[in-house]
Amino acid sequence: MGDSISTVMIGLGIPFIGTAAGSACVFFLRKELKTGIRRGLTGFAAGVMVAASIWSLIVPAIEQSSDKGRLAFLPAFIGFWIGILFLLLLDHVIPHLHVGIGQTEGPKSRLTRTVMLVLAVTLHNIPEGMAVGVVYAGFAAGSGNITAGAALALALGIAIQNFPEGAIISMPLYAEGKNKQKSFWLGVLSGAVEPVFGGLTVVAASLLVPAMPYLLSFAAGAMLYVVVEELIPEMSAGEHSNIGVLFFAVGFSLMMALDVALG
Repeated sequence: MGDSISTVMIGLGIPFIGTAAGSACVFFLRKELKTGIRRGLTGFAAGVMVAASIWSLIVPAIEQSSDKGRLAFLPAFIGFWIGILFLLLLDHVIPHLHVGIGQTEGPKSRLTRTVMLVLAVTLHNIPEGMAVGVVYAGFAAGSGNITAGAALALALGIAIQNFPEGAIISMPLYAEGKNKQKSFWLGVLSGAVEPVFGGLTVVAASLLVPAMPYLLSFAAGAMLYVVVEELIPEMSAGEHSNIGVLFFAVGFSLMMALDVALG
């Protein structure tokens, strides 16, 4: 039991380390990220999230409902849509600023551009934290199709795509006039919601083990909402470029390989 708890705690912290490491780029890079680099990093993050949603979340959700026969898809279907609607709600009630295109969304607010930028990244870190949390909850509960390796693969995949996300938020803040230390800590703060929501999800899932397929697909729907609503438009904004698409493919194939190799 103790080993299981420590494994879960370490797993929840891995993605946060990725965000913190990426935010630290502000100490080593002198200029704002170029458009092509930002597109590539955003596309990479999108690819990781799509692959994670499929192999680490939706497929296990369907497998756990195999006793329902032809209706095995139903819990995943329902959970997926609840995740989509949940992020749609957050997208409308939380004021935030999209990094790549400079467009504000949500209710009108007097919040500063810096705060809205941090809220934007925080918004799509929530489903990532929940995704890691629910997979580790499945592992801790002894779900046969969720191994320690599969949970670690998801945590590592999210951490890898959090590295560029940390840079994407800390570098623009520095370019806007914040000092390096403040830019770094704001980047770190944006990722702090991941272990928090991950931990809350572990607790909720442990109390609702029969709901595991719904929770897995809920996290998948929430992550895919972020990909389609935010990351894909940002990696495609401006002049036509294939950079975002190519890095999407890199992120997707890397996450797929991690899940199969470690799972």
